[in-house]
Amino acid sequence: MSPPAPASGAPGDEFLRLVEIMRLLRSPDGCPWDREQTLASLRPFVLEEAHEVVDAIERGDLESLRGEIGDLVFEGVFLAQLCSETGSFSVADALRSVNEKLVRRHPHVFVQPDGPAAEPTAIDTAGQVLEQWEAIKARERAATGASHAGTLDGIPRSMPALLAAHEIGSRVAAVGFDWTTASDVVGKIEEEVAEVRHALAEGDTDRVAEEIGDLFFSLANLARKLGVEPEAALRAANRKFGARFRRMEQLAELDGRPLHERPLADLELLWQRVKGEHQP
Repeated sequence: MSPPAPASGAPGDEFLRLVEIMRLLRSPDGCPWDREQTLASLRPFVLEEAHEVVDAIERGDLESLRGEIGDLVFEGVFLAQLCSETGSFSVADALRSVNEKLVRRHPHVFVQPDGPAAEPTAIDTAGQVLEQWEAIKARERAATGASHAGTLDGIPRSMPALLAAHEIGSRVAAVGFDWTTASDVVGKIEEEVAEVRHALAEGDTDRVAEEIGDLFFSLANLARKLGVEPEAALRAANRKFGARFRRMEQLAELDGRPLHERPLADLELLWQRVKGEHQP
C-alpha cells in the first residue's frame, strides 16, 4: 500500500498523516509487528521514548530532540489507535481531553467556558500557578464520584520514587501541609540522618531501610522547596560521579596499577586529584 502523501507542514496536517500511517500499520495488510502489539506490550517503549527525550534535552542535542519528540508523540498515537479499535476512545478524544484540561486548569489565562463571563483570575507567580493547579486537580478528583477522593489519589504507582515524593510534597503543600522555609527542611534532613545513625548503632537493618527512605523523602522535599527537580539533580550527580570515576581508572592505568590493586588511601588520593582537575 502507498503511505499517506507528505503533508503541507502545518502541525495539524502532519498529525493527521501520523494517525493515518498508524491506522494503516495496524490494518490487516499492515505490519505484523505493529498488529501484534497491545497496551501492555507498549509500556516499555513509552518509557524508553520518554527517557530518550529527557536525555536529548540534558545533552542539549536539539537535532536528536526533534526526532525523539516525534517518537514520543508516535507512542501516544499508537496507544490511542489500539483503544480506538476496541471502541474505547479515539485519538481525537484524547486530544480533546488534554485541551479541555489545559483550559480548565489555567483560569488565570482563559475565561472558563462553563463559568460566568469574567476576566481570567489574577496570578502573578509560578508558585501561585502550581498551588492553583493542585487545588483544581483536587476538585477534579472530588468530582469523579468516588466515595473519597483524597489529596494523594491518582499518583501513578509506576512513577519513579523520587518524582513520586516530589509530587506527594507538592500536593500536600497545596492544602497547607508544608515546611515554612527550606531551612526547616534541612533541619528535618539532619534529624533523619541522626535517626539513620541510631538505627545503625542498634544493628536494626529493617529500621535502617525505613530511615533511609525517610531521608530520601526529606531530600526530595528540599529539592521541591528550592525549585529543583530531584530526578534531574540525581541524574546530573550520577553523570558527574561517572565521569570522575572513569578518569580515576584512566589515571590508574597510566600509572600501571589498576584501581582494584590499590588500597583505599590511594583511591582517595586519586579521587581528590580528579576533583581538582574539574574545579572551575
